[in-house]
Amino acid sequence: MKRTTSRAALVGGLLAIVLAACGSSDSTESTGTTAAGAATTSATGAATTAAGGATTAAAKPATDLKATLNASGATFPKAFYGEAIAAFAEEQKDVTINYGGGGSGKGRQDLADQIVDWAGTDSPVPEADKAKFKGGEVLHFPTVLAPITVSYNLDGVDKLQLSAETVAKIFSLQIKSWDDALIAADNPGVKLPATPIVVAVRSDSSGTTDNFTKFLDRSSSASGAWTLKSGSKVEWPAGVQAGEGNGGVAKLVGDNKGGIGYVDLSDATAAKLKFAAIKNKAGKFVEPTLEGASAAAEGATINADLTFSLPWADGEKSYPIAAQTWVIVYKKQTDKAKGEATKEFIRYMLTDGQELASEVTFAPLPKGLDDKALAQLDMIEIPA
Repeated sequence: MKRTTSRAALVGGLLAIVLAACGSSDSTESTGTTAAGAATTSATGAATTAAGGATTAAAKPATDLKATLNASGATFPKAFYGEAIAAFAEEQKDVTINYGGGGSGKGRQDLADQIVDWAGTDSPVPEADKAKFKGGEVLHFPTVLAPITVSYNLDGVDKLQLSAETVAKIFSLQIKSWDDALIAADNPGVKLPATPIVVAVRSDSSGTTDNFTKFLDRSSSASGAWTLKSGSKVEWPAGVQAGEGNGGVAKLVGDNKGGIGYVDLSDATAAKLKFAAIKNKAGKFVEPTLEGASAAAEGATINADLTFSLPWADGEKSYPIAAQTWVIVYKKQTDKAKGEATKEFIRYMLTDGQELASEVTFAPLPKGLDDKALAQLDMIEIPA
């Protein structure tokens, strides 16, 4: 079922969803409510995979859904989740969904502690952490893709190109001024001011940080320009500024002349920041676009559990800091009503919800991956 209400109505619905900024606080900030009522697709497993790999949707659930779902986690996809929650409310009137931020690390921890019904994360659950999840096995459902921008605030420079080596040296504070020779080499003919560089990073456990530093780590295998490794949290050098969530980093960049930071495309666009073209693995400078993120996903290796990693992808058209995100849920649900509602919300994001992605600056999943995610819904066990 497609949405029939106006965009303005959706915006009004979104305003009711108070999406928390991604921070490391232990408190989950409630981010809004949505409803759900009339059924859409089967709550008992609505995807079957044909021999050729095609997936077909199954029947609608026999009964209306009614539950309250609480979730927390990544802010990288928060605009998409807000849009999907608002649109889902048009079809389902008796399900309330509250999504709190806190960062990917907080979302994973909240699900591990069974504080939330599902979580958003831009990084897979680490192997070492799987045994800590009190509810047992966790399933990863990819939802959307998007570029992570290298956003900057520099008067008189509206177009900027940066190689991976240059980005690595800026964020490790080896380069401290915008007129540095390495930046100039990336931007022939551009007049660069002698403005001090103000580096903005995440203060919380963040999937955006994990994907950004994976790009730096992988791209520096030959040059050795990046030595801080990768992860959801990084020991940044003294002198960087740190903000909570993508929105916090975007604000730091906007507030500081000479600022630079890594921010998802949706938040960077909302903050009206400028962002650089980044040299990819093929040696091409590529803008952070949805097309570039989709190109990065074309050759991605998808693991059996639907985890994968996009930073530093092959391909001339690939944006090198593309990222992915997942909704994670327990395979074995303990509450029938919540299990059915969770399953149907995920199904909605993988079907009609994919058409909403570009409206909030995200790329939909490649069809083959979307089909696999829909088929995986059958793995969710719901009590009778």
